Amino acid sequence: MESKRQQKFAGVIQEDLAAIFQREGMNYLPNTLVTITKVRVTPDLAIARVFLSFFNNSNVAQALHTVKSHASEIRYKLGARIKDQVRIIPQLEFFVDDTNEYVERMDKIFDKISKEERQPDSE
Repeated sequence: MESKRQQKFAGVIQEDLAAIFQREGMNYLPNTLVTITKVRVTPDLAIARVFLSFFNNSNVAQALHTVKSHASEIRYKLGARIKDQVRIIPQLEFFVDDTNEYVERMDKIFDKISKEERQPDSE
């Protein structure tokens, strides 16, 4: 369970990273929309785990690798934005948020189940 402090700090990081990706995301990944779906921060606020979702991109693994390769540059830009609010700028760890894929897969399964003929109850 995250503390209020962690949640607040994660919210600040999420907002600022979203602004960075909105402004400069095209430099890293042209024609791809990157959204920050979730940020989790360790209790000491030293590591931020950032969950990303990529739209209009067929190779998610390559997109994640590209973002990870620019992690130090992204951290520097984040630091410039939040330097007056924090003592240390957290290390950024990027992960793919596959929630949308999971939801789509579950919807397909439920559709398949609902289309199957129901067996009459035997009593």
